[in-house]
Amino acid sequence: MLDTGSTGFMLVCTMLVLLMTPGLAFFYGGLSRRKNVVNTMVMIFAVIGIVGVAWVVCGWSFAYGGDGSLPFFGGLDQIGCLSAVNDMVAEAQTVPTAFAVLADQGALAVDPALGAAYPALLDVVFQMAFAMITCAIVTGAVAGRMKFGAVCAFVAVWVIVVYAPLAHMVWGGEGSLIGEMIGALDFAGGDVVHISSGLTGLILCLMLGRRKGFAVMSYRPHNVPFVALGAALLWFGWFGFNAGSEFAADGVAALALLNTAAASAAGVLSWMVVERVRVGKCTLVGAATGLVAGLVAITPAAGFVEPWAALVMGLIVSPVVYLAISQAKRRLGYDDALDAFGCHCVGGVVGGVLTGLFCVPGLSWTDHGGLLYTGDWTLLGAQVLGILVTIAFVAVADMVLALIVRACFKGSLRVSAEQEASGLDVAVHGESAYPAYLGLD
Repeated sequence: MLDTGSTGFMLVCTMLVLLMTPGLAFFYGGLSRRKNVVNTMVMIFAVIGIVGVAWVVCGWSFAYGGDGSLPFFGGLDQIGCLSAVNDMVAEAQTVPTAFAVLADQGALAVDPALGAAYPALLDVVFQMAFAMITCAIVTGAVAGRMKFGAVCAFVAVWVIVVYAPLAHMVWGGEGSLIGEMIGALDFAGGDVVHISSGLTGLILCLMLGRRKGFAVMSYRPHNVPFVALGAALLWFGWFGFNAGSEFAADGVAALALLNTAAASAAGVLSWMVVERVRVGKCTLVGAATGLVAGLVAITPAAGFVEPWAALVMGLIVSPVVYLAISQAKRRLGYDDALDAFGCHCVGGVVGGVLTGLFCVPGLSWTDHGGLLYTGDWTLLGAQVLGILVTIAFVAVADMVLALIVRACFKGSLRVSAEQEASGLDVAVHGESAYPAYLGLD
């Protein structure tokens, strides 16, 4: 009844994506200040707990429940994942006709091209891992100055009322707004993961205001090896992130794997060249950031483009992200602490637009291929419109939600000036990553 190859493949990919969120804790932890590293990392571990619970209770149902006919919302039929579990039990107790019945009921996920099937419960965990890493990315923008309780409250609601509906709009079925009605392509999360998280980070950091000393003092990464370790874990997990989004062990999954490696490699080299030209040195933090930028750019295109196009995307995205982080942030004055917006939202937009140029017609989920192949602007227009709809929905929802959370926390999302000055590790969590440094050993 099950395709064991695709089932095994999806199990491995799911575990790889789950690894990405703790990996991001090291990446962000290394980039943060010494006095805030524990706070930076514990926010991400809190996300694992909050999103894991919320996704099982209702997030999965809101995103992928129902019959796929609604443009903005899944349904209520998968609350608590009870239906999926009950159908799995029925599968074990029924005779050979169970495959067709279970496919109809949603207990089995069926790849339309191969007829390969795996338990639908795997989809629940796979998409849970996506929701976790998305929410974790947001925390990088507010590191060092947002109340821990406010972060937890915001994430708990955001994953249900913003992330889940957006996932449905892009991947939710024949009635989904962005994926079907508009016809935009997003292979593994350019809109759903990167643009949504980066934009949310920007909105929160604007509402919080700048850190003390922003644009006056230099905020340097406190632990460069942590940054490298985190980037390596993200890189490793990203292969499951992109290849697993094919949902079958087939040639497109292999293409997505190769494109992920190609784009990230090109992103590293491109960043190092830009950095060498601009500041005269190549840094490890820069190389790690270029790696992530290449990964972000290829995410919406991983299964749609040829490897040469993946190289081009990696080469293009790093200079754009570099300018967003080094120039735009300073000139516009927003304090995105760990560059969640500059890397993920800007990189996601670049990747989404380039998908409209480089998509191979035969690999497209729609009737349209990339402009470079067909001379038809339809897909490129759909990509841009899909990005704009994503930005509009997320921005409005974020501002409303942030205002509500702020009202619930005595009118302020920000820690006190004394806590910010002394560092959130000891002030908020009562522990330090480096006790000897603070004289606490």
